[in-house]
Amino acid sequence: MNTHSETTTSPKNGNGNTHMEHGSSHRQQIDSPPPSSGMGWKLAIVVVVLAAGLGIGFAVVRHHRADQESLLQSETQQTTEEAPTVDTVLVKSAPSSNPLSLPGETHGWYQSTIYARVNGYVDKWNVDIGDKVHKGEILATIATPDLDAQSQAAIQQLAVAQSGIAVAQANAAFAKTTYERWHNSPPGVVAPQETDEKKAAYDSSIAELQAAQSKVSAAEAEVDRLRAMESYKNVTVPYDGIITMRRIDIGNLVTAGSTSNTSPLYDLAQVNVIRVFADVPQYACSQITIGVPATMTSKSFPGRVFHGTVARTARAIDTATREMKVEVDIPNPDGTLVPGMYVTVNFQVQRKGLLEIPASALMFRTAGPQVAVVNANGKIDFHEVEIAVDDGNNVDIGSGLQNGDRIALNLSSQISDGEKVQVASAAGQP
Repeated sequence: MNTHSETTTSPKNGNGNTHMEHGSSHRQQIDSPPPSSGMGWKLAIVVVVLAAGLGIGFAVVRHHRADQESLLQSETQQTTEEAPTVDTVLVKSAPSSNPLSLPGETHGWYQSTIYARVNGYVDKWNVDIGDKVHKGEILATIATPDLDAQSQAAIQQLAVAQSGIAVAQANAAFAKTTYERWHNSPPGVVAPQETDEKKAAYDSSIAELQAAQSKVSAAEAEVDRLRAMESYKNVTVPYDGIITMRRIDIGNLVTAGSTSNTSPLYDLAQVNVIRVFADVPQYACSQITIGVPATMTSKSFPGRVFHGTVARTARAIDTATREMKVEVDIPNPDGTLVPGMYVTVNFQVQRKGLLEIPASALMFRTAGPQVAVVNANGKIDFHEVEIAVDDGNNVDIGSGLQNGDRIALNLSSQISDGEKVQVASAAGQP
């Protein structure tokens, strides 16, 4: 039994030992950390390192920014404490004369729009645009059937009226003879009443004769009027010139008159002398007078200058534009210039006793136009000035400044009177 027991126990012990060995190995596997747990620790360490790096970088950037702000604040304070810098220029006398160039427009010496004087249709036209025509030349012929019929009827009415005169003359002669016979009869032969009746009949015949003569005169006047209208069937040239526009063709219906409902036939211009109109600003009106020489240029003729004189002025200033219209006459014998051109008219304007400054030195405040003068102490002194001429770039001053004054340009509105400034440049100085 003991043998059996040992024999039996031994495998058990062997199995048990084997089991325990496996158990020990299993516990060792449980106690060792898995591979995934090791990766997590590594990520945690990386995150901590990155956070520390970011914190250090943020601190460095913040410190650098604080240094920059401190430096900027220091520079701003230093700049604020310094006097502002300004550009200056010296006041100088204005030139004795200054060119004045103005836009202008050319017009013909005469410019006319030719309309029909009678109703009808165009039977023929003889000239076209660009043709030179002479006074009295026929431009076009208008067929007027209605006018022709009226003229014939008027002639017939005249013939009837003339026949009426013959009848009235015969009646008046008979009435006169009868009255004289009754009037010269011996007393008692003819009753006085009959004599008076013959006298009244004679007077009536004279009145009828006068009425017939008046009818003839009226009929003759109507015939003359219609004949005059018939002369307008031929549209003629009123003066020597050039046809600038033809608006008709054969068969076109035309209506007499020049209203908005009627169509013109031709445009005519005389261009041997060209009128140039320009608007002169108010400050130069007193100097642009009749007889003042002027020149004209046009981009259509590069390098060429046309000479003329002021022929007339409006002698009044337009209240809307504060300008005065002037006319410059320019000879144009070769017909180079044509009406309707945009040109430039040039004058010489006298500017005696004035001081010239750049327009950028002028300021407009509540007290009026002012200029900032930099005095000998380097301080700003505002002077009220009177503007004489303003051509856009430069301004002529009539009073308020002296020749040689140093004035500031483009001065800031933040600079006040009496404030000290630094001069950056002094343009215009010797």
